[in-house]
Amino acid sequence: MKSTLTQVRSYPSSVRLLMVNQFTINLGFYMLMPYLAAHLSGTLGLAGWLVGLVLGVRNFSQQGMFLVGGALADRFGYKPLIVSGCVLRTAGFATLGLVNSLPALLAASAATGLAGALFNPAVRAYLATDAGERRVEAFALFNIFYQAGILLGPLAGMVLTGVDFRVTCLVAAGIFALLSIVQIRALPARRGTAPRQQADEQESLRTQWRGILANRPFLSFSAAMIGSYVLTFQVYLALPLEVRRLGGDGTFGTAAVAALFAASGLSTIALQTKVTTWCKARMEPGRALGWGLITMGAAFLPLLLVTAVPVPCSGPGLWLLAAVPPSLSALLLALGTMIAYPFEMDTIVRLSGNRLVATHYGLYNTICGIGITLGNLLTGAALDAARAAGVPALPWAALLTLGLACAAALYRLHRTGLLDSAPARPSSGQRAAEATTT
Repeated sequence: MKSTLTQVRSYPSSVRLLMVNQFTINLGFYMLMPYLAAHLSGTLGLAGWLVGLVLGVRNFSQQGMFLVGGALADRFGYKPLIVSGCVLRTAGFATLGLVNSLPALLAASAATGLAGALFNPAVRAYLATDAGERRVEAFALFNIFYQAGILLGPLAGMVLTGVDFRVTCLVAAGIFALLSIVQIRALPARRGTAPRQQADEQESLRTQWRGILANRPFLSFSAAMIGSYVLTFQVYLALPLEVRRLGGDGTFGTAAVAALFAASGLSTIALQTKVTTWCKARMEPGRALGWGLITMGAAFLPLLLVTAVPVPCSGPGLWLLAAVPPSLSALLLALGTMIAYPFEMDTIVRLSGNRLVATHYGLYNTICGIGITLGNLLTGAALDAARAAGVPALPWAALLTLGLACAAALYRLHRTGLLDSAPARPSSGQRAAEATTT
């Protein structure tokens, strides 16, 4: 921990603030969101489909607006979008705790999603800009703060929700309000690289997006990385379902699911910088990304192998089977993410040619968000089909195959040099012509 803090202090104050910023954002978000569904269905008595609608609106507004948020950050600067997102989430979280009507809940849910779309691409582009040549190491540290917020948020939310869910909402809103004030006062204004940014401002959004959509290496990389997000999301979907299938919904099942998240978060906090340092010293970014995907795919080997073991009816044997393989899978998923994430964030900057970085992050998040949605639908269908057909190995084999296939795609991109290419840059005359025609 001392070494990590020493590394954090070696960065400019803006980078340090962004790391604390991300910890606080995740603390406030995960303090509230895991308990929102129970509040909507229990306290407010909404039907299941309405609960799904409210939660779905938040996800849709965030994923659907990432590209717009990134483009606005490149056009108006990173700080205004970060502050606007935090202010909007303050209002959204406070509203979720104070209103009962469906239209107001939908509006608040949409506001919280839009807030994430505003500040997420801007934060990452700002961090990449101010970290400079130390981007990989900076994103490794960023992931530690990110995971720490995810780890502590639900614990704080559990205590506050035990008092009243409205208290949770107001405390979370207060955290974002304080964060907004701190950033207004302490976060320096920042934009993309000045000479390019000035030229970018002369282009319409449509021209900018058309140029990004013509960036084949970036789009190929984004498509190959979808699998990593589908795989890591199984900590929230397939692994908890497997734990509860074997361990039940009682105290043991709840504790075993909590252990999944603890294993993922604590291992990242303890090992992220060491893993990144080791990988950077021994392999190129493309190889590190490939090994990260291989590790994520291999995370489902423990679950695949134990499908050949008879399931005990009860007792310690059943508890071990319910808890140990999913926990090993969660640890391997965390390790794969530790390997890949810093190089992933750095690769996006390189493939953007250090131009319109926030817009590239926004489109990347949208592509991966759509992939997560489709991947979760297919994973859920595979879990149901496996149970119906009595073939428990099916979903784990499919997820292992997905990891290996994405690793192979990344290896091919690395071997052909596409992960090192920057997009072709039009001349100033071409830019003026394109701006005029759009």
